[in-house]
Amino acid sequence: MAAAVTVGRAGFVSFRGGPLGVAVQVCRRAHAAAAAAPATQASARIKTFAVYRWNPDNPGEKPRMQTYEVDLNKCGPMVLDALIKIKNEMDATLTFRRSCREGICGSCAMNIDGGNTLACTKRIDTRLSKVAKIYPLPHMYVVKDLVPDLSNFYAQYKAIQPYLKKKDESKQGKEQYIQSIEDREKLDGLYECILCACCSTSCPSYWWNGDKYLGPAVLMQAYRWMVDSRDDYTEERLAQLEDPFSLYRCHTIMNCTKACPKGLNPGKAIAEIKKMMATYKEKAASA
Repeated sequence: MAAAVTVGRAGFVSFRGGPLGVAVQVCRRAHAAAAAAPATQASARIKTFAVYRWNPDNPGEKPRMQTYEVDLNKCGPMVLDALIKIKNEMDATLTFRRSCREGICGSCAMNIDGGNTLACTKRIDTRLSKVAKIYPLPHMYVVKDLVPDLSNFYAQYKAIQPYLKKKDESKQGKEQYIQSIEDREKLDGLYECILCACCSTSCPSYWWNGDKYLGPAVLMQAYRWMVDSRDDYTEERLAQLEDPFSLYRCHTIMNCTKACPKGLNPGKAIAEIKKMMATYKEKAASA
């Protein structure tokens, strides 16, 4: 039986009857059925996570690595998504910090697969044969599991007085402290620091002298206020760092710059402080 062929609008060809026409109809019905049928469940993609565990309530137990298996088909793309899934569905005792989930607060800083970063912006390595290893930030006292004790870090940050200081406060609250575009641009790459401590805890000098050396994060914030044209205490801020440890334990290893999840350069900021310190010392010696 011959198929009837007609040419419709825009030159589209239509087949009716005959083997070819039947085949086209069957193909269309098959596609429609496939579209209407529920999607079959994709095969599971199981990823193993090895997570550092330590509970201060059990002082007799040593720290250990505990493994969890997560189906990546049922998990978000970031490491923090996996940790939240583990805590919500597998082990409610797992402890870690988190808040914004978008790289702003710095709460979820930890060591993932050997590097310090933010769990909320670190994508899961989708190679299923590779175990993801998660530790707290290195060389810090641990509160529990993935939670480091940042008390010393925050005390050091407080010590640099990270706020605007004016010698003449008569205008305070009455008018804005005007800043030129050029002066404002000096703060770019500094104010974005979220104090996650990824840089400081990646620095060997900070590991060795964390009680005296301020570390990359705090020093970059010190520099942020030193170069702020609205601040009147640059020399006093430099004088505060004039000792063998606070500033000069930096040996330009540059782990800090590599580790920063915000793409900042603490090593450069420290180098700039050292140059300012040299000028300050020359000025003080000639006075």
